[in-house]
Amino acid sequence: MLPAQYRWLEAESGPRMIIEALKQYGTLEAPGEADNPKIIGWQEELEAAGLGLVYAGVYRHDAIPWCGLFMAIVAHRANIERRPERNPPRLYLAALEWASFGVSVPKGAAALGDVLVFKRKGGGHVGLYVGNDASAFHVLGGNQSDRVSITRLSRNRLVAVRRPAYRAQPANVRPIPLAASGSLSVNEA
Repeated sequence: MLPAQYRWLEAESGPRMIIEALKQYGTLEAPGEADNPKIIGWQEELEAAGLGLVYAGVYRHDAIPWCGLFMAIVAHRANIERRPERNPPRLYLAALEWASFGVSVPKGAAALGDVLVFKRKGGGHVGLYVGNDASAFHVLGGNQSDRVSITRLSRNRLVAVRRPAYRAQPANVRPIPLAASGSLSVNEA
């Protein structure tokens, strides 16, 4: 269940990537040596669609960072028109590769459903914009404290804002000012 400050998202009619991501909210990585079959199934679904072949046989454990995998399954499921420019990047597990997805947007113009790419120690992180406050973006993403959640990430870590290549942009793609609450995430790995 979404935290109270984000329940308004349940009434949003789009963008499709937000709708698909919310369906996975709360999905949790399995502890220790176990693997969540749902997360592993995302990779298998992408492979079956011909999108995850570069990782065929490679991604078999949810201990491998999966924010890019989460974004890839969301983009795949949201792309009902099957337009190539809306497919995930070829190397979608590498979060920084999402800086080439869709259409570039100025960093100060992020809006609901945009893909946000961040730097972190040892790599990157990728998720979806659901709002912002004075110092952070509120990001719906995978592998945030080992689950699909919404967390705050510092604006200083932002590398790129990318908007899906909409044929017709949803009317509710807009900046969402939110109150700052909770701590900032410092490492999503």
